[in-house]
Amino acid sequence: MITLQEVSEQEELMEPRFIRLPKTGERCPWTGLSRSKMNQLILPSLSNNYLPPVESCSLRQRGASRGIRLVLFESLMAYIDRKMETTI
Repeated sequence: MITLQEVSEQEELMEPRFIRLPKTGERCPWTGLSRSKMNQLILPSLSNNYLPPVESCSLRQRGASRGIRLVLFESLMAYIDRKMETTI
């Protein structure tokens, strides 16, 4: 029989498919990146030649001015891994 603690430990080891941006003033619990840094990585801007290095998508209802921005976790981790390789 699997205990509640074992289930909790397994859930901690599982990586999510998508993550939300951290709240303003907080950091991502998975990477430690700030909200502003994550926005630089996922939104087209002059600093990334309008080609964001990390994939994301915005979920919003038609006609709504706001939505939820989801970051593809695998893409974010791949970006961090590439940066680690270039610094070594």
